[in-house]
Amino acid sequence: MSVAFTELDNLCVNVIRGLSLDGVEKAKSGHAGLPLGAAPMAHVLFTRHLRFNSQDPKWFNRDRFILSAGHGSMLQYSLLHLAGYDVSLDDLKNFRQLNSKTPGHPENTHTPGVEMATGPLGQGVAHSVGFAIAEAYLHTKFPNVDHHTYAICSDGDLMEGVSNEAASLAGHLKLGKLIWLYDDNGITIDGTTALSFTEDVEARFNALGWHTLKIDGMDLAAVDAAITAAKADPRPSLILAKTVIGFGSPKLAGTNKAHSNPFGAEELAITKAALGLPSEPFYVAEDVAEYYASVARQGEEAHAYWQTTVTPELQQIIDGDLGSEWRQALPSIEEKVATRKASETTINAISSFLPTLLGGSADLAESNLTTQKGLGEFSAENHGGKNINFGVREFAMACVVNGITLHGGARAFGGSFLVFSDYARPALRLAALMEIPSIYVFTHDSVGVGEDGPTHEPVEHLTSLRAIPNFNLFRPADANETVAGWKVALESTHTPTLLALSRQALPPLSPTDVRNHPAERGGYVIREASADAKVILVGTGSEVQHCVAAQTVLEAEGIPTRVVSLPSWLLFERQPAEYRASVLPKGVPTVSIEAGSTLAWPRYAHVNLGIDRFGLSAPGDVVMKELGMTADAVVAAAKSAL
Repeated sequence: MSVAFTELDNLCVNVIRGLSLDGVEKAKSGHAGLPLGAAPMAHVLFTRHLRFNSQDPKWFNRDRFILSAGHGSMLQYSLLHLAGYDVSLDDLKNFRQLNSKTPGHPENTHTPGVEMATGPLGQGVAHSVGFAIAEAYLHTKFPNVDHHTYAICSDGDLMEGVSNEAASLAGHLKLGKLIWLYDDNGITIDGTTALSFTEDVEARFNALGWHTLKIDGMDLAAVDAAITAAKADPRPSLILAKTVIGFGSPKLAGTNKAHSNPFGAEELAITKAALGLPSEPFYVAEDVAEYYASVARQGEEAHAYWQTTVTPELQQIIDGDLGSEWRQALPSIEEKVATRKASETTINAISSFLPTLLGGSADLAESNLTTQKGLGEFSAENHGGKNINFGVREFAMACVVNGITLHGGARAFGGSFLVFSDYARPALRLAALMEIPSIYVFTHDSVGVGEDGPTHEPVEHLTSLRAIPNFNLFRPADANETVAGWKVALESTHTPTLLALSRQALPPLSPTDVRNHPAERGGYVIREASADAKVILVGTGSEVQHCVAAQTVLEAEGIPTRVVSLPSWLLFERQPAEYRASVLPKGVPTVSIEAGSTLAWPRYAHVNLGIDRFGLSAPGDVVMKELGMTADAVVAAAKSAL
């Protein structure tokens, strides 16, 4: 039986509202409307359902809470403060200020208790599906891993297409421990949702296989009952909670004027009075503080008990320790193969030594070669399978991969064609911002795709993806560089990796010691000149072979030529300046070749061969030759550079 709600609960809700109002007012920017309307359901969630330990925010068996509507961040910061996390009143007063723990939108790298960076609408709920998949998978191996994933989302979240992609997948997989609380206030920045969003959301989610409940989101008892019912249902749940944006403000409540920006001193005072709060900024009643402290203590006790159930095997997984056996199993590949095939060989050589490596493809597994053979499909009937069929949902796939990685205890990868990274790009960027080691396996990396034509041939993508800070785009020149790329990806702790892999077979060029491969430094001399180099040829991926072939011609003509493979610009730039200068010394004419945009190549080379137009539909080798991706073109460019 649920304990009845009291006036203390109402006071708690209003204190949360007051803190949120004051934070936005002091910052002179932010979004106070959502916290005023969503405070009741957030209070119920944190005090009656959410299992957490604010003294150890990373407790592995905690429930995960994601504020997908991240613009309402003061709601989360206020709750974290009350619940005893390392978020002080001074931190609340420092909302949206330089280097604060309380940035404008929640960021996992800034604030204890924040699971992920949110604000780009739709991504929080989409990532939550990954959290739920990780929990479901680990629960099959370790039954004491048993917790829920909650998200508060807005009208805007549910308008974004990625939320529907992810919800469709979650319903299909019957992720019963996933619960979204929909702050259904009917208001967006431009006005009411009648302007653009009149669908039957409940019917949509019913059709997606979700359990749905419609409630008065301002009624504490109704919220409590709905969450209780959601936790009991084997399907993922959407609680449609009707709320009032800007609740308490006589002038702004229920209007789009309450969505963003501070209320101003006059309206703030009137609103606080209407809520029964004193005018004192950042007011926290003593009994509210005591109540939240008692809730936090319950979490500490739950954590202490759970810790007694943790086995050494589970602790290793919690610690993110992948062991060493997988490194010893890395294959050395000496034949001519496509790098996508080398990736498949690598995955299946190491997968049995990585029991919590999950992955799959956006309906292209037969082309991306991402299947962990014989290790089962993750499905509604089997949450213990390692292969996830993401369907044609590239954006949701990348979000799910991030969510699994953020959850901890598991690592994840997702595959598609490189040209379709455009669909996934917002999640790729967010992975880099959140500093998480997600892995993306994107094959068919150039116009070498051939017959499928320019719609399927990436041109600008390599340059575009390299522009993302803290994002490791790794384009290997051969099979063993591919193995090295997988090693880099799995050893990474704060940087996502995208493996850009070829459809066409590439000759073996690089060293065979895959456990200590020079490609791990991002760039290296793959073929040295016969004497002091007069010219340097630098390339990535399938074009390195043309550099090697051109070197043979140039050396025969008496031109000492060095060849450099540069699979990862990010890793190369992270090397000491002395190393970088030893690979690409200044003053030596340098020619680059890459089957993609030349826009950024002047940072490394004086003459740049590439493709600054869309591709063609023809056999891949014909397209490559037609667009100048040949050894002859490299020889001519080298001579012109000299």
